[in-house]
Amino acid sequence: MTNQRLLYLNRRKVIRGILATTAFGVTSKLWTGCTPTAEQNTTNSPNNTGATSANSGNKPITIGFIYVGPKDDFGYNQAHAEGKEGVAKAAGVKTVEEANVPETTAVQESMRNMINQDGVSVLFPTSFGYFDPHIIKVAQEYPEVQFFHCGGLYQEGKHPKNIGSYFGYIDEAQYIAGIVAAHTSKTGKLGFVAAKPIPQLLRNVNSFTLGARSIKPNITTQIIFTGDWSLPVKEAEATNSMIDQGVDVVTCHVDSPKVIMQTAEKRGIFCCGYHANQAKLAPKGYLTGAEWDWTSVYSKYAQMIGEGKTLMNGGIPHLVRGGLKDGFCKLSDYGSAVSEAAKKDAEAARAKFMDGSMVIYSGELKDNTGKVILASGKQYQQQDVELERMNWLVDGVIGSITT
Repeated sequence: MTNQRLLYLNRRKVIRGILATTAFGVTSKLWTGCTPTAEQNTTNSPNNTGATSANSGNKPITIGFIYVGPKDDFGYNQAHAEGKEGVAKAAGVKTVEEANVPETTAVQESMRNMINQDGVSVLFPTSFGYFDPHIIKVAQEYPEVQFFHCGGLYQEGKHPKNIGSYFGYIDEAQYIAGIVAAHTSKTGKLGFVAAKPIPQLLRNVNSFTLGARSIKPNITTQIIFTGDWSLPVKEAEATNSMIDQGVDVVTCHVDSPKVIMQTAEKRGIFCCGYHANQAKLAPKGYLTGAEWDWTSVYSKYAQMIGEGKTLMNGGIPHLVRGGLKDGFCKLSDYGSAVSEAAKKDAEAARAKFMDGSMVIYSGELKDNTGKVILASGKQYQQQDVELERMNWLVDGVIGSITT
């Protein structure tokens, strides 16, 4: 989610066809107080209901997508762009997109242009920093347009009713990746290259660590924050620094994991991917990865909108969440270095996520300063709002949010 790019790429590519729409189960709540090909995504998602049209009427739905970085970044933006390509094949759906739009007033102009010039009635501005104030401001200007943001927390009575929020429990896949990492590590030292200490990122770090500690209770995860979403030089430096200190499995939460995967492969250690599949970047060391499946999410939104449901009439929840069993995310295929024992434990955890019996955050749980953050006998379920306000690192993580 970088703000370094000032030039916009050409957009206005419209793709039509037939989509095998994937139904997903969603966890929705109104609070009161971020892949393989589209065909693969459709096939692998649960509850596949077969081909259907996203729009039962004659007028096509025009949907706009905005990305903060390039569409081929092997990461966050590519995952969303692949989701856009998937939903663009739906009958009755037109799409427009724009890449490399910074988290500044530039995104406001991009949204206005899509609405005024392209006739967009639904917008997916995907970067975290687009939400406040940019989406909020433009949503107030265009009350009939629906704005869906990836990761923000909609607050009833505070935010316009034409704003929705969607995100997935990708920390479930991170938990499983932690299991695989722990099995593979010889040094007992894992590494995590991170951009900014926002709740979604901290949740990934903590879940990855808890997954690893379910296998090796004393294993550690060193975290280094780079300070922004796309800083390749700092990401490479952080990766090399951790390897020099004995880390032998690294993962990340940055916009593009590309340089981290390549650095790990070059240095001869193992890696776990994020956002999309980076296996081709590290053919020897890639273990698995936590991937998004945005095609299933965007297809379901298109279907609901085509049925006349909106945020404003209450037909679409203002807050939508889902995990592995809902088709929001998935796990990369296991690499050649993953042992049978690791696969067995990873698949056992995945089965529990799929049947709803897995709880990642269960007390007693302490942060890495020794403070009890979850008392004995208490649990945080995946949909608990406290997890989306996370501002702590679990015991076993080496590092600080304030550094």
